[in-house]
Amino acid sequence: MTLAATAPHGFLSPTGVEIAFLLVGIVTLGAAIVTVTTKQLVHAALWLVVALGGLAVEYLLLTAEFIAWVQVLIYVGSVVVLLLFGLMLTRAPIGRSPDADSGNRWAALTVAVAAAAALVWVVVDAFRTQWIDLDAPQGTTAVTGSILFRHWVLPFEALSVLLLAALVGAIVLSRKGGQAEEPEATPDAATRDKEQR
Repeated sequence: MTLAATAPHGFLSPTGVEIAFLLVGIVTLGAAIVTVTTKQLVHAALWLVVALGGLAVEYLLLTAEFIAWVQVLIYVGSVVVLLLFGLMLTRAPIGRSPDADSGNRWAALTVAVAAAAALVWVVVDAFRTQWIDLDAPQGTTAVTGSILFRHWVLPFEALSVLLLAALVGAIVLSRKGGQAEEPEATPDAATRDKEQR
């Protein structure tokens, strides 16, 4: 019994955490594929919630609790709500939208596969000899905050400005749509003027 406990586990003898990580990863990948292939914009946003929630579970399985909760609070809580508000403000169709599909599917699929292959190659090459000790605490607030605000502060702030610009753009588009509908009400005013005369 002690031999089984001390025996190193590898690819052919995965632990429960590794099996859960793989299963959640498959669900997350499926949700991401449905997100970009569905023709209903609201359904795409809801499937995005599933994909981002799956990533949060993956962070929890990697014992990075702080990053997992940041994923839930910021991405699932804020970014998806911002996307849904943008859809509502721009009066996007709730049901199936023929405009949501493009004739460039094969070009998009080729670019996506090439980008995925490049990302996998970069990650495997960068972390080929590194192993994560799941027993030690990972992703603590101090370490994450230090790395984020020392090395990644510019992309962090650029992303916040981009999200703010998207929200302002949605508001501007919705106001232009409201101004375009105002001239349609002028015939009623013209008939009222005729009736008064």
